[in-house]
Amino acid sequence: MHMNGPVNISRNERLETCHEIASRLHEVYGEKIVAIGVYGSVSRGTDGPFSDIEMFCVLSESSDPVDFSYEWSAGPWKAEVGICREDDLLKTASTVEGSWPLTHGPFFSQLSLYDPKGFFPRLKEAAQSPTREDFRCSINEFLVGEMYEFVGKLRNVSVNGPYTYLPYLAVEFAHYGAMLVGLHNQKLFSTGSMVLPEALELPSRPEGFDNVVRMVMSGELAEPSRIISACENFWNGLVKWAAEHDYVISTKRIPF
Repeated sequence: MHMNGPVNISRNERLETCHEIASRLHEVYGEKIVAIGVYGSVSRGTDGPFSDIEMFCVLSESSDPVDFSYEWSAGPWKAEVGICREDDLLKTASTVEGSWPLTHGPFFSQLSLYDPKGFFPRLKEAAQSPTREDFRCSINEFLVGEMYEFVGKLRNVSVNGPYTYLPYLAVEFAHYGAMLVGLHNQKLFSTGSMVLPEALELPSRPEGFDNVVRMVMSGELAEPSRIISACENFWNGLVKWAAEHDYVISTKRIPF
């Protein structure tokens, strides 16, 4: 059979498939299931004709430790179903890490297909529990673990090449800079495709960030000198921004 990837499927057809998957999950996991939900564009009602299906199946704490995903294509459509225990999912929801603005949306808004014990309200409560200090610690780690490393790579390329790596670095500066802006504002992005434009609407953006983002969104990444200059300006703005908001990029002592 000839298969050429996703085909145009209506929202109703997609929802019917979600219910079919949920029914199969009940057959496989039975009484261990605490809740089943749909997340992503389907849960928000913004799914397009070629969108995939994203779901999670939550098992009871008494179940054996489990954390994996079923991911498959049926030809016309694709689905991913994460399987995890309720205690593990609650812990993940309450944790702030660098990609929080993009990864934690499902904990706040999901389409419930099965939730007899009210797990999803508990999940949202857990996702709302991190403190401002939790976000501050994550930002500090992100500044060193990602942005400091990127500027080092940028400077290596500017000296030794290859310049062909620069467009990729510009995209990394823009994307991870957007994560920092999202973390600082404790703001979730609606979807991966909207990270950059939505980041430009948030307050307290570092100087130079907008220029890198607009360069990436326009696709104007052919001039090495322009990329290097824009990313260096963003880094300088980021250092200033971190100082203004009491974030820490460097320390005078080894932390152990």
